[in-house]
Amino acid sequence: MNDETFPNDPDSLILFAHGARDPEWRGPVDALARRLRSVLPATRVEPAFLERMSPTLIEAIDAAAAAGSRRVVVAPVFWAPGGHLKNDVPALVDEARRRHAGVRFEIWPALGQSDAVLDGITEAYAVLWKRSGA
Repeated sequence: MNDETFPNDPDSLILFAHGARDPEWRGPVDALARRLRSVLPATRVEPAFLERMSPTLIEAIDAAAAAGSRRVVVAPVFWAPGGHLKNDVPALVDEARRRHAGVRFEIWPALGQSDAVLDGITEAYAVLWKRSGA
């Protein structure tokens, strides 16, 4: 995405996912980023990955800081808060805080901790169940 499309000092939302060997795995993460960009046009929305895909979280944070972001939110595209979210992400964000002292960082909860997400999944599965002829 062209940084010129953002206002000065855009906030950044980084969609942080695990990553996988199969390049198609990232498709839903990229689709989510596109959807968020359309509803948050003044926000820099980019994916990042823990392993096997790029950019890494640190690379995405560095790019956000270079684009002038003063606030960076890490939104885990993880189902539940396991070891990566409890240990790896805070350590990576602490490293980023040391590198970018003027930037405010936030880490949001895992998706499965959101009632809105659980409601949406419940509705989607109920529709699929009904369509399957059950």
